Amino acid sequence: MATDVRGPALLFCPGNRPERFDKALAAADSVILDLEDAVGPEAKNLAREHVVEALGRLDREAVLVRINAVGTPWHADDLAALAPFRDVAVMLPMASSPAAVESITHPVVALCETARGILQAPAIAASRNCVGIMWGSEDLVANLGGSRRRAADGGYRPEVVQARTQVLYAARANGVTPIDTVLVDIADLDTLAADSAAAAASGYAAKACIHPTQVAVVRTAFRPSDDEISWAKAVLAAAEAHTAVFTFEGRMVDAPVLAHARRVLRQVEPPTNTA
Repeated sequence: MATDVRGPALLFCPGNRPERFDKALAAADSVILDLEDAVGPEAKNLAREHVVEALGRLDREAVLVRINAVGTPWHADDLAALAPFRDVAVMLPMASSPAAVESITHPVVALCETARGILQAPAIAASRNCVGIMWGSEDLVANLGGSRRRAADGGYRPEVVQARTQVLYAARANGVTPIDTVLVDIADLDTLAADSAAAAASGYAAKACIHPTQVAVVRTAFRPSDDEISWAKAVLAAAEAHTAVFTFEGRMVDAPVLAHARRVLRQVEPPTNTA
């Protein structure tokens, strides 16, 4: 079973547009083949067929499939179609309980986009097959009865920040990948850059995109600076001569510091997608 989600840029791709699958995978770190919001009821069956066909040839370590939510007419059919691909991670929308996650035999990225889902995020992230957890701002604000995501300064309103923080804590407490929400205003790359930088600085590992033009912005925001990369290489090199805590450039270096340095270097490894 997969244990990680390849990031930092995850790109949604409609399941009924198979001509876009390879391009999306080549453009991003992972592609989310979407059977839910991007596909109308009349196209669900055909989209499912396209996705199943593609899973036979795509790099499945870099592919997720967003299935339809529990309780919809398409949920069971989605899971039945994906049964031959147990290694493929599925994204479960409207995730609201660990039971819903554990009812699925695939690795699951839980998409929490309701008040109940956000409050249950710690339990959801602790589910035995949960490998990632993401929050969804659009549906969440609607579920809360609100009308705005943004404050006057352009940042998120307090209730939205709380959801973002809750999901981050839930992910890190349980060792699963925290994924930041999409920005639906495709043309607003400035806000995307600010959102992505804030997500990366707070500890998010990835961010979802809905258009290829957003990928480069997300990657840039999540990429460590040249100074951070140089420091990480140097401190790991210095650690080879020590078996316990040591001092480097005036700072104490222990296991958490070394773990952070390794994480920095993993973030700059070149993508391996060749589709």
